[in-house]
This record gives sequence, C-alpha cells and structure tokens, in this order.
Amino acid sequence: MEVYAGQHQTECLQYSELVPDWTEHEVNTGTTIMAVEFNGGVVIGADSRTTTGAYIANRVTDKLTPIHDRIFCCRSGSAADTQAIADAVTYQLGFHSIVMDEPPLVQTAANLFRQLCYRYRELMTAGIIVAGWDNRHGGQVYTVPVGGMLVRQPVAVGGSGSSYIYGFVDSTYKPGMTKEECLRFTGQALALAMERDGSSGGVARLAAITQAGLERSVILGNQLPKFPTA
Repeated sequence: MEVYAGQHQTECLQYSELVPDWTEHEVNTGTTIMAVEFNGGVVIGADSRTTTGAYIANRVTDKLTPIHDRIFCCRSGSAADTQAIADAVTYQLGFHSIVMDEPPLVQTAANLFRQLCYRYRELMTAGIIVAGWDNRHGGQVYTVPVGGMLVRQPVAVGGSGSSYIYGFVDSTYKPGMTKEECLRFTGQALALAMERDGSSGGVARLAAITQAGLERSVILGNQLPKFPTA
C-alpha cells in the first residue's frame, strides 16, 4: 500500500506541474480605458487585451459596453464582475426609461453603477467609466473607481495602463477640443499605454457618441500612432 500511495502521489505531482499557473488566476480586463467630453458629445476608447495572470486570454475583447442607445461604459478590473454589473445596470436603466417614457440621463446610469460598485465593493473588482449624451446635459463623462465613488470629469482614464499616460493626458488635453481632436487624442493616449503596459494591447477601439448617434472605429495594432523614443 505504501508503494502504491507513493506512486499515486508522484503521478499527481507530475500532473500539477503540467497544468499552467494561469488556469488558477481570475480573468481580468487589465486594461486601458479613456473618455473625453467635447462640445456636442463624448469620445470613448479602450484597448482589447484580456489577461489571466501573464496569459493573454483574449486579444480582441470589446470593453466599450452599450448601456443604452447613447450611453456606454468602459470596463476595467475583473471581466466577470464588470460584465455582471453592466448587465444589471442595462436591465434597470431599460425599465427606468420605460417608466419615464423618455431616454435615460447619463447621470442616472452613472448613479446606478455607483450604487452597485459601492454595495459590492468588498466582493467585486470593477473600475468603470460611464460616458454618453442626453438632451438635458449633453455629453458627460463619469468615473466610478474601485470602491464606488462617483466623479464627473471632462477627461477620464482608468485601468492598469492609465498610470503610464497621466502626464501625456494632463499636458495634451485642452478644453474645447473638437470631436476629431478628441479621437486623435484618445488614440494617441491608448497607443502610449499599450506600448508600456503589459496588460494592455491588441487593437484600440474608439467611439464617438453625439445627438446623432454612435460612430465606432478601430485602430489595428499595425496602425497605432508611433512615438519617437530616446
């Protein structure tokens, strides 16, 4: 019996060595997300890399999630947690729109995210940027970081790649930028973060939300803006 037990233990040990360690890690969107207000709407953007530890689980993830016709959220943190919260807010906001018999406000969507992120702050890892357009306040960007705080900002960045581009964002952003300038600004910021952050990569997905509707675009990996290096 002792010999058999030893053989069984050796077989289990060999099997555990064959199993990659990323299978034990949570799936994260570990990411770079961004949103910018302009006169008449907002521009949002995100990379497309999803990771489990050091393993890239998906290189073409869409982190720009529709909440309503002209309201989107950008997700960072746990992929499962952010998807669950986005689904819950979409469900609640749809009912709210039916009851009010009008399109919902961006601020209403942001407050729903804040409530859920704060209520489950010890159970979930979710950093959200809510952005969109409504006929009362125009284009708006709200940040809901991990923990459930809510802040409106003219430009917001989030995710693991954001720490690499705060300086670029602060020095480049100017109030009163046009839609085209915001799209170029967001694409450049995402490219910088994707170059430096190991958890950000893939393609850059962009979207402009205005009264006229949604305009989406993608910057492929070989088309990302290039920057001179010292």
